[in-house]
Amino acid sequence: MHYVIGDIHNDAERFNRMLDRIGFKKSGADADHLYLLGDLFDRGGAAADPVGVYFTVLGLGDSCTVVEGNHERWLAAYIRAYGLLPARAKKRHPPYPYESYALLRERLTDVDLLELAEWILRSMPLQAQLTLGGQRYLFAHAMTSPPTTEETDTYYLMGREDNYDSFLLKGTAGFLSFCGHQHTGGFASYPGAYCDAERPCVWRNAAGNVYMMDCGCGFADGRLACFCLETGERFYV
Repeated sequence: MHYVIGDIHNDAERFNRMLDRIGFKKSGADADHLYLLGDLFDRGGAAADPVGVYFTVLGLGDSCTVVEGNHERWLAAYIRAYGLLPARAKKRHPPYPYESYALLRERLTDVDLLELAEWILRSMPLQAQLTLGGQRYLFAHAMTSPPTTEETDTYYLMGREDNYDSFLLKGTAGFLSFCGHQHTGGFASYPGAYCDAERPCVWRNAAGNVYMMDCGCGFADGRLACFCLETGERFYV
């Protein structure tokens, strides 16, 4: 099976519970594949565990594709910038605005941190594509685009205000798009519908070709969402 999981935001406990709930298989003849829509890190409150999220994803190996989110880009840039500073300058350097960096430093060496930054910047595409059973899919953090059209990094990481409403209305022609970034709790005013009665939950546009998957994981009142491409079944923890 092929699964899509929305923004995790440091919640390693929910992430691992979701993998258990769907019975994810990373090897064998019936191996599954997982698409993560970015924003693995930052937030999470008292339970924030960025190292746990990182190690779980690494453990999935080639059975997992992670598209880059804005929080990955910010974290990688901070790690690189801080790591290049002399010791005296590090004391005056502004702290990272989220808890992730401090929590990572508690358990990872400087070399490990730089490897994490390189993993983000070298292995995470801005957009991923899949053809399954004749259906074409696109996965990006904020917005997708036709594969033949190259947009700016910000387009995929943060969305672009001048055409975000148009994307939610029309999607990307010929594809089913899966994105995160924006909490689905704010989508009631857009043409479309929530996929489940209990909210926050996955939202689908009226055209049926855009699924928004950020259900607030990382916040106390949020949930982690997962979607099975073959069956359309949705899971929440």
